[in-house]
Amino acid sequence: MSTWVVALLLFFALIGFSYGTRAGIIARATTKEAIRQPLFFLLLIVSAVVLVVNTFMPFFTLEDDVKMLKECGLATLLISGVLLGVWTAGTSITNEIEGKTAMTLLSKPINRRQFILGKYIGIIQGVLWLFLPLTLIFCFVIFYKVGYDQREMSKEITAWFQTQQIIGGIELPLPHPARLAVVTQILPGVVLSFFQVCVLTAISVAVATRLPMVVNLVVCFAVFVVGNLTPMMVSQGKTVIQNEVVTFIARLIATILPSLESFNIYAAVATGRSVPPSYLGTSLLYGTAYASAMILVAFILFEDRDLA
Repeated sequence: MSTWVVALLLFFALIGFSYGTRAGIIARATTKEAIRQPLFFLLLIVSAVVLVVNTFMPFFTLEDDVKMLKECGLATLLISGVLLGVWTAGTSITNEIEGKTAMTLLSKPINRRQFILGKYIGIIQGVLWLFLPLTLIFCFVIFYKVGYDQREMSKEITAWFQTQQIIGGIELPLPHPARLAVVTQILPGVVLSFFQVCVLTAISVAVATRLPMVVNLVVCFAVFVVGNLTPMMVSQGKTVIQNEVVTFIARLIATILPSLESFNIYAAVATGRSVPPSYLGTSLLYGTAYASAMILVAFILFEDRDLA
């Protein structure tokens, strides 16, 4: 219940920011820009097709096709969200700075910090609108995959719905608990993927204040790869390589770059375990702290940027 309360509070916080602050004007315009661009619909269609195709694709995992579908689906949502966030940061911030549009916006009663913060929140809201339909499709294909695999293995097929009594003795068909349990297991993974996109988008916003979009894409791709490898780099430096210089460099990289591995639940999916709410809370605090630090870096980089 606490997880849903936090989600509702964040949702209302976004609404309050968008409609109650000056930076919210920039955020709403950026969200509309992110949704209207062709890349949004391209990512939405391609990701939906990938989710549906993976549902019927045999993974040859010896009765673990549902787990593979979960991992592929989470990776699809993550990649599509990162692409939309980084691309929108490049087109919305870099192009406006280079095209002198930002100077026009800042001539109004909006300062540079409000401009950056509004752009970031607007991009995050655009990613959220991408995640919502993809998450619904993802949950449906997981719900369907349970019975599909049972039929393929000639097992008893779990019913789609189960009639249950609610208050007043009224009977309603509700989703079968067995199928619903498999679906709810991947919801924390979707939330953590969104956190990871928020962190990478914050880095992209900071880079976009100074560098062109191509460099921004390369930097974010490098951070994405290295950020998912930092725990392994540190452990290998201690146990396998056993070199002080290598270990120091690995720890330095792990300190500076975000530990994106903490936002992955592939190990929990593989073992069939559920992610506790406390882990989501810790990841939320870590992601918020790192994204806030990157936005502060963006403030510093943009403060003395020549817009003329």
